Amino acid sequence: MARTETEPRPSEARLRLLGTASRIYYAEGIHSVPVDRIIAEAKVTRATFYRHFPGKEDLVLAYLQAADQAIRAQVQPAADDLPPSDAVRAIAASIAEGIRSPGFRGCAFLNAVAEYPDPAHPVHQAVLTHRQWFLDTVRELMTRIDEHKAEPAAQHFVMLRDGAMAAGCLFDPDRIVDTFLRGVDGLVEIHGTRPARTPSA
Repeated sequence: MARTETEPRPSEARLRLLGTASRIYYAEGIHSVPVDRIIAEAKVTRATFYRHFPGKEDLVLAYLQAADQAIRAQVQPAADDLPPSDAVRAIAASIAEGIRSPGFRGCAFLNAVAEYPDPAHPVHQAVLTHRQWFLDTVRELMTRIDEHKAEPAAQHFVMLRDGAMAAGCLFDPDRIVDTFLRGVDGLVEIHGTRPARTPSA
C-alpha cells in the first residue's frame, strides 16, 4: 500500500527493528528467536522496542505486512498493465527470480503459518489474508483468459507456486524454476485455448 502525504515516516529505529526481524525470522524461524536478540542486533534499547512494538506478536505481524507489501509491489504492476497471459507469466517470473535468489528459504507466509497453526491467531489470519489476495489476483487474470475455468486455473497456479517455493530451498533451484515456469506456460496455454464453436445445424 502506498504511503500518503499525511502518513508519518517510520522512525529509523522502527525500520531497523523491522529490517532486523525480517532478516532473522525469514532465515531462522520466528518462535526460536527471542525479542532480546532482535533488540541487540538492531542496536536499540528495550524501551525503544516496546515503544514501537508492544509485544513480539506485533513485530511478527509487521514483518508479514512488510512481506505482503513487497509482493504486492511486484505483482500489481504486472496485473494492472500487461495482457492477462503476459501478466500471469510475469508473476511466475518474479516468483522464479525469488527462488533463485541467495538465501532463499521458501515462502515467508507458509513458514509463518507452520509456526502458528491456530486458525484464530492473528498471525495465521494475516497469512490467510495475504493468500486470499494472491488467489483473487490470479483468479481475476485467469477470468480474463477464460472465465469458465478461472477458479480451477487460479487454484492450479497457486499450487504450482507453493510446490516450487517448498522445493526451491531443498533442491537445485534452476531445475525447480524450469519445471515451475513450464507448468505455468502449459496452464496459460491450456486455458487460453478455446474449442472452436460447433456449427449449428
